[in-house]
Amino acid sequence: MVSTASAHVDTFCRDRLPPAECWPRLLFDLPQLRYPARLNAAEELLAGPADDRACLRGSGVAWSYGQLREHAHRIAAVLTEDFGLVPGNRVLLRGPNEPWLVACWLGVLLAGGVAVATMPMLRRAELVTIAELARPSLALCHHGHTDELPDLPTVGYADDAELTERCARREPRPEAVATAADDVALLAFTSGTTGRPKATMHLHRDLLAIDDTFGRHLLKITPDDVVTGTPPIAFTFGLGGLVVFPLRAGACTVLVDRLTPPQLADAVADERATVLFTAPTAYRAIIAAGRGDRLLGVRRAVSAGETLPATVWHAVHDQTGVRIIDGIGSTELLHVFISAADDAIRPGCTGVAVPGYRAAVLDDDGRPAPDDIPGHLAVQGPTGCRYLNGDRQDSYVRHGWNLTGDTFARSADGYFRFLARSDDMIVSSGYNISGPEVEQALLGHPDVQDCAVVGTPDEQRGALVTAYVVLRPGGTPDAAALQAFVRSAIAPYKYPRRVEFVPDLPRTNTGKLQRFVLRRRAAGTV
Repeated sequence: MVSTASAHVDTFCRDRLPPAECWPRLLFDLPQLRYPARLNAAEELLAGPADDRACLRGSGVAWSYGQLREHAHRIAAVLTEDFGLVPGNRVLLRGPNEPWLVACWLGVLLAGGVAVATMPMLRRAELVTIAELARPSLALCHHGHTDELPDLPTVGYADDAELTERCARREPRPEAVATAADDVALLAFTSGTTGRPKATMHLHRDLLAIDDTFGRHLLKITPDDVVTGTPPIAFTFGLGGLVVFPLRAGACTVLVDRLTPPQLADAVADERATVLFTAPTAYRAIIAAGRGDRLLGVRRAVSAGETLPATVWHAVHDQTGVRIIDGIGSTELLHVFISAADDAIRPGCTGVAVPGYRAAVLDDDGRPAPDDIPGHLAVQGPTGCRYLNGDRQDSYVRHGWNLTGDTFARSADGYFRFLARSDDMIVSSGYNISGPEVEQALLGHPDVQDCAVVGTPDEQRGALVTAYVVLRPGGTPDAAALQAFVRSAIAPYKYPRRVEFVPDLPRTNTGKLQRFVLRRRAAGTV
């Protein structure tokens, strides 16, 4: 399962892969999933289009494929020659969606490094935790986002920052490091229900496999497409949609950052985008704002991150004729593994197993559940969960299956319908938010004695982060102050949109918090 021909000199990642017997079963049934032993994903992604073909636009930059190749190879040269990076070293990446971030990501892989992409919204405490787990030797950071970084060597990029100057003095590294197809290329972090993030380990071949499955069979981007969307590249949904799929197809990507849904709709029209990636809440807001006509040039619209209500699908289709491609993926499997496109779409259903993947609904004993009976979603394919250090590996991988933590039902003809999350993760506006992590932030406030955070069903966001707070004696019941405190401690999108002050929290006789009671209260069912 693991090659012995690794190119990694720094064996940190390979040494921390879970034991082979703890991996999920991997499937390589499709011919295009049989990769050579030596494979560098960045080299493959940059291999195709002509140098003068339009590639990336954003933040006042417009690069051709030739320019992106040159920038990525120069960055690889700077990493190895100026900073002594050796294959297997981890490099933390931090910045908004724009061309330089893509070039840095590719440059790290070309040099044989392991990319550790992080969202610019994360705060110092969150980044320190990531750095403690990934142990990066260097950070490449947008010059406007260096303030929250932990203490490690940092090189600023974009505009006239240090990396730009260093690249100008270096010749492009002529060749990519000949990594093994199963060398680790990416550490992607996901929050668990305990609030402590887990690092998922993805191989060079995984980055191609998501395109050779979902990309090839459902998305079908062409060289003439213009791709845009809102998911951060640090999310694997954004990495696939805005980097891997368009580069592999030779298409052009327009990178935007922090746009409201109406602004996104205007950007789609102004840039003549034909492929769009965003969350259901954005599609809903675009229609509500009367901007549906701005999507008339879109031929492929993809939704993920939370369930897509049938009402939203129909509203978009009625106004634009666009058939949104819904899908479910996970950080652990890298991208979408259940979806449907074109005439196969059934609004309200997520879809069927993407070619190359196999999916099932299992009962509590790991047996297939009867048709239309809720159970645990289980998936196998060419990608799969590998947590750094095997951290809680047995909670996600059982009996060779990836158990995603979602409750689904499967119809007799193979369509999967999402019912709920199986754990305490709150999915709000496409973001996975750990309730316990928000609780930890709230407990740092001097007025908070106890608290619990759950999701409240919400038509606009899918769920609202809802905090039940017990104040210390003399504490001030100021919801706005607590919300501001949380926004200053962790990423702003995680703060509780709703705060309720209560005299106590429901607990068992042994002191265990009864979250189900709060979820029912939040939903108005008690």
